[in-house]
Amino acid sequence: MNRREFLKLSMATGAASYLATLPLGSLSRAFAATQGPGLSDPALQPKFATAVPNALDPGFIYDTSKGKIKVAVGQTVQNTGLVAPDGVTPVPTTVWGYGDNKIYTWPGRTFEVRSYETLEVKWENRLIDALGAPLPYILTGKDNTSVGYGDYTGRSVVDTNLHWAYSLHGYQQYSLATDGVPIVPHVHGGHSDFQFDGNPEFFFSPGWGVRGPQWVEKKYLYDNSQPAGTVWYHDHALGITRLNVYTGMAGFYIIRDDFDTGLAGNPLDLPAFPYEAAFAIQDKMFKDNGELFYPAFPGDPFYDDFITGEGATLPPALLPGGGPTGLAEFFGDHMVVNGEIWPQMNVEPRNYRLRFLNGCDSRFLAAQFFEVPAGATDFTTATGPLPFTVIGSDQGLASSPTTVDTLLMETGSRYDVIFDFKNVAFGNRVIMKNIGGDEPFGGDIPGPQVFGETDRIMAFDVVLPMDTGVPDVSPTGIAFGPMVGTPTRLRKVALFEGKDEFGRLQPLLGTAEPATDFAGNAINWPATPEYTSVGLVGQMEGSIAWHSPTTENPALDSTEEWEIWNVTGDAHPVHLHLVHFEVLGRQEIVWDSATNEEDRVLDPDGITAPAPNGDGTYLVTQPTVQHNSVAGDPATYGNGFRIVNLTYGAPVPQPAEYVENAPKDMVTALPSQITRIKATFDKPGRYVWHCHILSHEDHEMMRVMYVGDPASGIGTASLDLGKESVFLPLVSG
Repeated sequence: MNRREFLKLSMATGAASYLATLPLGSLSRAFAATQGPGLSDPALQPKFATAVPNALDPGFIYDTSKGKIKVAVGQTVQNTGLVAPDGVTPVPTTVWGYGDNKIYTWPGRTFEVRSYETLEVKWENRLIDALGAPLPYILTGKDNTSVGYGDYTGRSVVDTNLHWAYSLHGYQQYSLATDGVPIVPHVHGGHSDFQFDGNPEFFFSPGWGVRGPQWVEKKYLYDNSQPAGTVWYHDHALGITRLNVYTGMAGFYIIRDDFDTGLAGNPLDLPAFPYEAAFAIQDKMFKDNGELFYPAFPGDPFYDDFITGEGATLPPALLPGGGPTGLAEFFGDHMVVNGEIWPQMNVEPRNYRLRFLNGCDSRFLAAQFFEVPAGATDFTTATGPLPFTVIGSDQGLASSPTTVDTLLMETGSRYDVIFDFKNVAFGNRVIMKNIGGDEPFGGDIPGPQVFGETDRIMAFDVVLPMDTGVPDVSPTGIAFGPMVGTPTRLRKVALFEGKDEFGRLQPLLGTAEPATDFAGNAINWPATPEYTSVGLVGQMEGSIAWHSPTTENPALDSTEEWEIWNVTGDAHPVHLHLVHFEVLGRQEIVWDSATNEEDRVLDPDGITAPAPNGDGTYLVTQPTVQHNSVAGDPATYGNGFRIVNLTYGAPVPQPAEYVENAPKDMVTALPSQITRIKATFDKPGRYVWHCHILSHEDHEMMRVMYVGDPASGIGTASLDLGKESVFLPLVSG
C-alpha cells in the first residue's frame, strides 16, 4: 500500500491524522525491500546483548587542550555485536573511521570544545594500504546469482555516472583505483568561515594528490562562535557523501559554554557524565561475513523500487549489467547505535541527559520509550509510551523544556532529552522504540514496517544501584531561544522530484519564483546551447541542478525568511550550512482542482501552460540540464518541474512530536506544505543548502548558497574549468 492509498483508507475509516486532509505531491512510493542470500538476517542477531559505548566517555574524547589537533580518516576493524549465520560466532566489520595516532573508530571520537575558543584541525586522508597505495572502495557488491554465502564480486558500489568529484570537468582523468577516495570533513551545525565548512567541492584524495576546485587549506580553523550545542561531523564529498558516511565517517562535536559546562554543579543543573550520554543512531545492512552492505546492483534491496519499477533505462556501456547505480533512498534492516547493533546501557534510577543524533541515510525516526520486564526484547508486555523532556535540539538549548511521549527526529538532526529512570521499576528495561516506517517519510506516523526489527533501537536496563553521593539533578533555567533578527527579505525555494537522463528518480531543489541576487538583480539561465536549446531562457525558476548558477544569494548580515515549497510526495529534512534558524510555521499548498492525482498538469511545451482552472497551485514540466548534457541531445537531459500560480492554504497545526523551539539547522519540510524559517547570514562566501537524506543530496538535491557579493571574490573558484564553467558561474544576469 502506498502512502496515497493509506491516507485514503484512513479517511474512509475515520482514523486519519491531520495529514490525511492534505493533498500529496508527486511520486509517492512504498518499498518492498527484502533480504537476500549472502546478507545478514536481523532476526538471527542478538538484541540488547552488547553494551553501548558512550560518546561522551572522557576516554573517547579528543585531547584539544593545545588548541590544535590532527585527525585522519583510516581503515580499521571493529566488532559491532554481529554474529555469523550460526547465531554464535562473532564476525568483525571493516570500516573507515576517524581518529588520531593511527587509531580509528566508528563513530569517530568526540570533539569537546569551548564556545568562542578557536580549534585548529588538520584533516588527513589516510585511506591507503601499508605500501601507500590507495585502498579500494570498502563497499562492494554481492553476487546474487551464486549459491551459498560469501561469494562477492568485489565491484565497487560507487556510481561514477552521478555528478561527483571525479566527474567534474578537469577531473575526469582521476579514478578511485589510481588516485584514491576523495573526502572532505564537514562540521554539521558549525558556524565556520566558508573555507573550513566542508563544501562538497573542497574534497581531497590521500596525500592531497587531488584537490577539488574549491579546495583552500589543509588546516581548518573552527572559531566555535556559537552557544553550547550538539554538533556533529561527517564526510561531505561531492556525489559520495552517502557512501563515505555509511562506511563510518561520522562523530560528535560537542560545544560547551558557561551555562552548559558538562561538569557537575553546572548553573543549569544538567546531568553530567556518567549521567550524560551521546548516541549516534544509524541503520545498516551487513553481509553475513560481517562486511557492510550497500545496495547498488540488480537484485539488491530497493533496486526494483527505483530502477526497474520506475522504468529507468541504464545504458549498458555506462552501467554494465545494471550497475553500480545510485538509488534514491536507503533503509537498513539493522539498527546501530555508536557502532553496535541493538545495544543496551545499564543505568541508575535517576535523571539522565541523552543526546540523540539521527545519522541515518534516509530514515526519519519517531522515537518512543516503553518499559518491559528484564531481558525482554520485544513489546509483548510493554507499558508506555513513557514521557520524557526535550531540552534542546540541533544548535543549542530550547526556549523552554517540552514534555512529550513521541519525538520526530529527521535525518541529520540532534535532540537533547532528559529521561527520568526513577519512574521505571528497578530491574526492568526501557526499550527505545521507532514507530517510523521503513519507507520515505510523509508525516504518517506510524509508518509501515518492511523489516522485522527496525521498530526497536536500543535498551536501557535500570539495574545499577543509586549513587547517593551524586545528586540527582533535574534541569532548571532552560530558557534560551534562537534569537534570530527581523527578516528584510522573503525568499521562495522549492523541493522537486524529477527524473535524470536515465529515467532514475532525481530529487531536486530550485525556486518557486524568478531568481534574484543579493542586490535584487535578475539571475538568468546561462545563454549557452545546453540551456537555450531546451527553451530555458530569461530568469531562472523551477527545478535546478547543482552546477547551474547560484540562486540563493543572501546579502551579508541580512536576515531572511525562507518559504520552502515541498511539491513532492515525501518529507525532506532541509539543512542550511553556516546558520541556525527559527522555525516559524507551516501552511498547506492549495492545488488546482483540475490537476491529476500527482498534483501536476502535464505540459507538452514544457514551459508555458495556462492553469486549467486557475484556482490553485499546479506543476508544469521543465527540462533539467544535467552536468553532462549535450546541446540538442534530449537523451542527456532530465525532467523537472516549475510551480505555477502559488496559492497559500491554511496554517498547519504542529503535532506534539515536532519539537522545534530551539535553534535549528534542520527542519522537516512535509509534502504539499510550505515550511517557513528565518535565518541571519553573517559570514561571506560559498556555502550549501540541501536535503539531508544523503542519497538525495548525492543525486542533485543540493545547491550552492553564496552569502554576500560574488564580485568580492570571497569563496569563488580560482581554477579555469573550461567547458564546465558554463555551469558554474555564481550569478548570471
